[in-house]
Order: sequence, then structure tokens, then C-alpha cells
Amino acid sequence: MLFAMICLLVVPSCSYAQTGVQNADSAAAHPDKDIMDVLKGLKKKSPDDTIKKPEKIRSGKMLFSIVPAAGYTLSSGLVGSINVNTAFYTSNPERTNISSITTNFIYTQYKQMTIPLQANIWTRSNNVNFVVDWRFFKYPQDTYGLGPYTELTDAVQLNNSHLRLHQSVLKKVGKSLFAGLGFFYDVRWNVKQAAENADLTRYGLLPRSVSAGPIATISYDNRKNSINPIEGFFANAQYRHNVTLLKSSTNWQSLIVDIRKYFNLPAGSRNTLAIWNYNWLTLHGKPPYLDLPSTGWDPSNNIGRGYIQGRFRSPKLLYLESEYRFALTRNGLLGAVVFANAQSVSAWPSNDFRKISPAGGLGLRVKVNKTSRANVAIDYGFGLHGSRGLFVNLGEVF
Repeated sequence: MLFAMICLLVVPSCSYAQTGVQNADSAAAHPDKDIMDVLKGLKKKSPDDTIKKPEKIRSGKMLFSIVPAAGYTLSSGLVGSINVNTAFYTSNPERTNISSITTNFIYTQYKQMTIPLQANIWTRSNNVNFVVDWRFFKYPQDTYGLGPYTELTDAVQLNNSHLRLHQSVLKKVGKSLFAGLGFFYDVRWNVKQAAENADLTRYGLLPRSVSAGPIATISYDNRKNSINPIEGFFANAQYRHNVTLLKSSTNWQSLIVDIRKYFNLPAGSRNTLAIWNYNWLTLHGKPPYLDLPSTGWDPSNNIGRGYIQGRFRSPKLLYLESEYRFALTRNGLLGAVVFANAQSVSAWPSNDFRKISPAGGLGLRVKVNKTSRANVAIDYGFGLHGSRGLFVNLGEVF
């Protein structure tokens, strides 16, 4: 039985500030609310209570969201997590994007553990963008082989521990245009398979692997709020070059192209049509098996809602998703989404794309911080041949 139980404890160190597109008359009549406002509203008011005028958000002020959550997916069983998001401006909010730091602790019924620390920091006037993605995984998980024709019955459990240290710095080189360099390091150890799988045998599985090397990134981003965009455009191309000179197990190169477009539809409302294209391509060489492009293993662990994480894997992956986000309440406390996506992986050992795997679903949004616009996202997705699952995120999926 699928279920999700969300317990919210929100501690925002902030006051109301309007962010995003919204009709001014509507905002005055229906000011934004989040869970903290609801909790405050449950308190009995005294005759001395007065309504305070909300202050404007200031640079350097921290906006905290703490979300304990529980749920269930096919790939993990029961899941418990504590999610913490901190949002802030380093400089004048009118000229600087909102920065964020996110961490959580996730533990599952199948003894999977994940501890990430992710940061997206913007300096004054968006001159420099620091991006950090550090994670530790202890992650037994099923794999199904390579290519688009694998079946659920092909599942083989792989045990492994994984340390990811990804960091990059981007410099503003034009209006909303950025370019930069970084260094990615992934080490996996105690990699063991519980049973034989023909694709694993043919491709090869290393008991310990390292992928290490520089990355180059070019990015365009005119979104005002990357936590929950209402409108704007984001495009990012990232080239990764892993070399044995830096202790990488093999020499291999990859390219990731990430494109996102947001339409405020209808204009002036709280609703958004969002489109996401994510292409993950091995250009040359032979990555370790667990570093190959795979469902749900993008940096946000979100591509392929409706399929089990790791369901499809191959040297090349193409992905497209569309989502419509709409308000359920005029104060923005509750919202909903409907989404559809499609993915295709190359038919290993060839590089041809021969099959598309579609999925779709719907979800609920609960506002946990009205200033940063952070939501808890609770989605149910379903794909082909019985694939389905419940997905919980702090923040939008993309």
C-alpha cells in the first residue's frame, strides 16, 4: 500500500516579502501564507494582539525550512527523512538571485542511507555563482541491466558505498550568462552484486571505482528564484573529463545538457507551465557501471518520476518532461501539479535510441516558506508495466 505522511515543522527566520509574479490587487486581498502562518493562527489571540506591518526581506537574513517526512517507494520501501533548507540573499534582492543551502538525512527500509549537502550561492549582482554538491551514499539498490528493453524481472541487487564531491564556480560573462570550471570526484567501494546479470557480466563491474576530473560549464539563467520559478529560462551545458592521471579508474568524457523553461500561465496568476529537457551523454570511454546515465540519478534525483530509481541505464539518456503547477488556495498555501515525461536510453552496446518509456502523474504542493517560495512536493507517478511510486521533495522537482 502506497502512502505518504508529511509532518511539517517550519522555522522561517523571516517576514513576508512578495516574490514572483502576482496581481497586486489579488496579493492585497489574499496575502501569501505558509505552514508557519497556519500554526500561528491556531494560537488563541489575546486582546492585546496587534497586526504588525510586514518588513521587507533584507540581504543576509536567513530563511529556514525544516521538514521531517516519511513515505514509500518501490525502490526503497518505507522512507524517513529530515530535510533542511536555508535561503538568503547575499546582497540587494532586486539585483541578486536568492541563494540556498540544502541538507537532509534519509534512511530507508532497505537500509539505504543518504546524507547530502548542496549549495547554490550567488554573490553581489550575480557576479559569481558557487555550486556545491557533496553526498555520502550507502545504497543497496536493484539494477536491471543496460538498454531500454530490460524487464523488472531482470533486477539484481547491487551493494555499494559512494562519496560524491562535486564543486564548481561560475563567473558572469554577460547578462544572465555564466561560464566556469570545477572538479568532480566520485569514489565507490564495496561494490557487490547479489546475483548474476548478463549485462553486468558483459560490461564489467569494478569492486572499487574512482571517477575524477575537471568540468567546464556554460550556463544561462534569468530566473529570479531557482527554488520555485514562476517564469524564466535556464540552460546549462556541462562537459566532464575524467582522467587516470587524477586517479580515475578509466579515461572517459561526458556531456550533460539541462534546459528548463517556465511560463507564467495565465499571466499574473500563481500558475506555471514548466518544461524540462535533460540529456546525459557519454562521449568517449567507458565509465564505471554505476556512473552511467540512469533513471533518477541526475543531481536532483528526479528524472523519470513514475519509474524506480535506476530502472533504465545506458551510456546515453534523453529526457523530456512537462509540468503544470497551479494554486488550490488563493493565499498560495496549497497547490497541485500534473506532469508527463518520457525517457529513452541507448540500446547498448549500440548508440541507437529505439524505445521511449513514458510516465505521468499528479502531485500536491504545501508552502513551507512564503518568502523563499519553498514547497513540499508530494507526487505520485506511474509508468509502463507496473512501475509506480510516491516521490517527496523539499522544493520543486525542477
